[in-house]
Amino acid sequence: MTVPTLMQNHQRKTYVTQMHKFYNELQQAAQQYMTDKNAVNLREAGLTSNEALDNFVKTYFKVVNDCGSNTPCLASSYKKLSGYNMGKGSGQSSFVTIASGVSFGYGISSSGTADNNRVAIFDVDINGQQGPNIAGRDVFILGLFNNGIVDEYALTTAPGDKDTRENLFNTTCNADNATWHGCFGKLLNDNWEMNY
Repeated sequence: MTVPTLMQNHQRKTYVTQMHKFYNELQQAAQQYMTDKNAVNLREAGLTSNEALDNFVKTYFKVVNDCGSNTPCLASSYKKLSGYNMGKGSGQSSFVTIASGVSFGYGISSSGTADNNRVAIFDVDINGQQGPNIAGRDVFILGLFNNGIVDEYALTTAPGDKDTRENLFNTTCNADNATWHGCFGKLLNDNWEMNY
């Protein structure tokens, strides 16, 4: 193997390790939140508004930079795996950077049909403003579901099935459009390996 290929493989493993760590932190925070509220799911625990979600993030994560409703926690521009420029990326209502260096925007899901089981959306940049700022490399969109499970954002229930995740990867993450979900599900399908 050549040196650039070895470096690229190492960088991908680093991205996956950082994403896996955040995934575990978020899922453990959701479970702890339900336990602390003596509830069987997140909505019963009170995670029903952006204010409640903001309190959840600031209670269960070590926030080192609260960017509020502005986006200086994130990069000014993002791309897709194909090179397609997505522009700013996140449309969430609040943005923070936590002690691990992960920056994310977050918001409560709307009450539409696809969101019946998804409680919140997390637009995650695992290394903040540092590059490469590419969806599917260091940038992912996650869904936090009512049962406390973190999964692919675009699913209607969690845990999701492999076929749906794979289809989302092919039609959204790996396509030339401004939609950037589908990448996280591919990581889950491939057992936390960045094989794409």
